[in-house]
This record gives sequence, structure tokens and C-alpha cells, in this order.
Amino acid sequence: MIETLREKLNTQFPGIVDELCDLIRIPSVSSSTFDQEKVWESARHVEARFKALGLSTQILSAPAENGEAGRPAVVAQTKKIAGAPTVLLYAHHDVQPAGDESRWQTPPFEPSIRDGRLYGRGSSDDGAGIVVHWGALQLLAEELPVNVTVFIEGEEEIGSPSFNNFLRQYHDLLEADYIIVADSDNWQVGAPALTSSLRGLVDAEVHLQVLEHALHSGMFGGPILDAVTLASRLIATFHDDQGDVAIAGLAGSKEADVDWDEADFRRDSSLLPGVELAGTGDLASRMWTQPALSIIGFDATSVANASNTIAPECRFKVSVRLAPGTDGKEAMAALVAHINANIPFGAKVTVTEGEFGPSYQADLSSEAAQIAHQALSDAWGVPSVNIGVGGSIPFISDFQREFPQAQVIVTGVEDPATNAHSENESQHLGDLEAAVLAEALMLLRFAKN
Repeated sequence: MIETLREKLNTQFPGIVDELCDLIRIPSVSSSTFDQEKVWESARHVEARFKALGLSTQILSAPAENGEAGRPAVVAQTKKIAGAPTVLLYAHHDVQPAGDESRWQTPPFEPSIRDGRLYGRGSSDDGAGIVVHWGALQLLAEELPVNVTVFIEGEEEIGSPSFNNFLRQYHDLLEADYIIVADSDNWQVGAPALTSSLRGLVDAEVHLQVLEHALHSGMFGGPILDAVTLASRLIATFHDDQGDVAIAGLAGSKEADVDWDEADFRRDSSLLPGVELAGTGDLASRMWTQPALSIIGFDATSVANASNTIAPECRFKVSVRLAPGTDGKEAMAALVAHINANIPFGAKVTVTEGEFGPSYQADLSSEAAQIAHQALSDAWGVPSVNIGVGGSIPFISDFQREFPQAQVIVTGVEDPATNAHSENESQHLGDLEAAVLAEALMLLRFAKN
């Protein structure tokens, strides 16, 4: 059966690639500073493609938590099979902005194939997820033995602000026995993986003030340290001398299931020669199961506007990735306590709490996980592995909370060279074809449980 499906897929795959190219050409950036008609255009395109497969389709939305209108999502359903389990297939049709287009080798919204990879914004994150679902349903066609609901979200790249309301409002429509999320990574090209964990996230803005107004640095410099220097001293307390996060209470594991080769990591991360890696423990654990802290924004006087004055204030944003299982509220409290305990020279510091993103820990003993591993292994022809992902996908926990009876599987088609969210994003086409086959096998095997 597997080889029959593989041969059928081989003939259908050029059309799947063409469909992904069509998605790339729609600049569906969901950030409010971009043209939202393009997000609607992509929603209408996705709806039409699933409708052409014979599914009943709708474009739906729900209000965000702040009351603003949500972005359009596509929900499509196959014909009902009495007594069969229901599988929810998730992906998202919105994309990140292109950024500095001069850093792209080819235009970001014009697909280009080079060396077995398809380049373009959204080629992998998450256009590939959409066409994996579309391709698997096309591959099985009338042989599909389960009920399928397709949910293609339109605002994942801006934090899914209406996601919880959407799940509540359309609970009955989305309820399922299995949920497959196609928005994650593989271990490397040619090596499939099941996502076993995702780190959580908290962030905060820190405002530091030392003066009521700027002062002449020649007249007052010496006894008074500028705000940027004081903020730098505070930031330096966030890590110990080895580069491990030094905030008390942010536990994690220093062991990982796989061995991440340092040379591969350096190549894939574009780390400059001579830069030392930070932290202790297995390299993969530093990416997946230990906390990580970054300063992701800093407001201060620019070099272009510099003058010989003592800066009275500055502001920075700190982002903390949390080890799976860490409570977000406890982590935020630990971060705030650390800041307050390390204020330099009595500066005035105000902390404004920001985002909370829950972590995810898969149930690797579930039947769904075992089926998924076998399907991935069969499709790629090599054993699949469990990997953590250093990023956060908060809506995974939302799925688990809203549908506690459902078994959630997190898969994906990205690899270390994908460059999601960066310039020259790309999708390896061989892995894309294998992912379509793997999902088709999962749908067949879920029916037998």
C-alpha cells in the first residue's frame, strides 16, 4: 500500500508544488500595518482549493480578546462517515513580513526553485503545512477512511489574538479525536521528527530612569552613571559567567534525546567564527529544554543623535523562553523579582509585564504518537526521532484545554536551513513530498484505532 501511495503521490506532486507557488505569490502578512485585503485573498484562495477537493468550506472569524475583529480562517470538512474518528488538520495561511528585500536572492513573493528547495516567504511557514493537508486529502481521495476537518488560521504570525474565542465559538465544528498541527520542524533534511516539547514564553518591558532630565556629561559626569550604563549592568545579571540564565526558579533539563553536532549548529545558525557558545548541558537541551533569555528591543539615544549628555532614561524589552512544564505566571514573578533585586545604584525601575505563552509537552506514550512515528519513518525511509523546539506555539495548549479528549500531534516540514521569519525562507521539496505521504498514512491508520 505504501508504495502504491508513493507512486500516486509522485504523479501528483508537481501540482502540489504549483499550489505552494500560488500561495507564495499572495503576500498575506497579517500585521495590521500591511494590506489586510491580501490576507482575505489568501483565505479565499485556500477555501477554493479545499472546496475543489469536494469539502464543504467556510471562511470564519471571531473577535480578539480586545474586541477587535479577527483575521479570516478557513474551515473545511469532508463528507461525514458514520462511526469513523474525526481528525482536525491545522495550519495557517498568514505570513511574516519580508523584511529587507535587498537581502533576498530572489523576490520574496515570487517562488523560485534552487537546488531542490522552493524559495519564497511562506514557502515553509506555513504554506507547506497547508499543502501537506491538501496533498494528503487529494492523495487519499475517496479512500479517506476518517472524518476530516481542516482549520487554516489567518493570524498565527501575530500571536493568534482571536484563537481562544474562535475555539469556543466554533467548538462543535472543530471538535475532533485527533489534531495534527503542521507548523513545526524536522530534525534535519531527510530526518523526520515528532515535536515532543515546546518552550513557553514570557516577556516584559523595563523602564530605567536616573535623572529628571539630561545633563551635560562634562559638568555632572562621574558621580552620576547614565541610564544606558545602568541598564547594561542590570541586563548583565540575567546570565552567569557560563551563559546560563541566572534567574532563580527557571528550571530545565540539561539532557536531550539527540546529539546536535556543534559544527552543524554553527553552520545552520550563521554564527560568526570565534564566537563561543553559551550555556552548559547538551547543545540540544540549550535549545529545547532549558530556559533562554534575550533582549529583543532597546530604546536609547541613537548614535546619529548622540551628544555629550548623560542619558536620563532608557527602556528595553526582555524575552524569556521557558523550559517545558514551567508555569508562566511563576516565571514572570521570578523575572520581576530578579530585576528588583538587582537594580543598580538605586535607579528607578518600572517593569511592565507582557506576553504569556504556555509550553507544550507531548504524550509520547499515546497511540497517536506511536502511529505518527511509524508513519514518519515509513514515509522517509529512516527512523523518526523526538525533538524539542525552542520556540513557542501557544495555541497548542489552547487546543489541549478546549479539546482535552483529543490526541495532539505536532509535525512539520521545516529544517535548519528553512530560515523561517528571515530572508530567503525555503522549503526542501523532498521533505515536503515525504510529509504529504506521512500524513496520508496517519489518516489511514487513525481509522483503525
